[in-house]
Amino acid sequence: MLDKIIALDKQLLVFLNGLGSPTFDGLWLIITKQAYWTPLFLLIFYLVIKKIGWKNFFIAIGFIALLILLCDQSANLFKNHFQRLRPCNDPQIKDIIRVVKGSDSFSFYSGHATNSMATTVFIFLIIRKYYKYVVLLFLFPLIFAYSRIYLGLHFPIDILTGYAFGALYGSLFYKVYQKYFIKD
Repeated sequence: MLDKIIALDKQLLVFLNGLGSPTFDGLWLIITKQAYWTPLFLLIFYLVIKKIGWKNFFIAIGFIALLILLCDQSANLFKNHFQRLRPCNDPQIKDIIRVVKGSDSFSFYSGHATNSMATTVFIFLIIRKYYKYVVLLFLFPLIFAYSRIYLGLHFPIDILTGYAFGALYGSLFYKVYQKYFIKD
């Protein structure tokens, strides 16, 4: 059963990765770097500060820092335990996919997907009652994590597992934040 899932995961990666084009490689290399998302992050910070104030904002930033630490460490723990090769290093598919960027670390599960989903869920839960279209924040983890497939760095299951852990962590951190720091 697990072998069948892994085979389907590889087939889906080959398909999704194959949708890429050298014309867009530079764009996806930019998308995959968090620093290029800084203007979006600053806009979101502004929207958060505007609704919850500076004190709660700094508390939220502390939670986000701890959240990212947890996400990174848990993803690395899984990567080192399972030691799944990245698509760009997988001998079965590395010669048939578009490898735009390489990496020597392991693949399962995606720290990028985990971090982006966890922080998005956390922020979303904080500001959802203030902004009508706040659900659009979820475009960030979707686009950001897809870049990892496009570049040949992660399998779809790596991304989906990262999303699941990220959503869980983001929700749990929000529950603690809400219980101890939000005064309605």
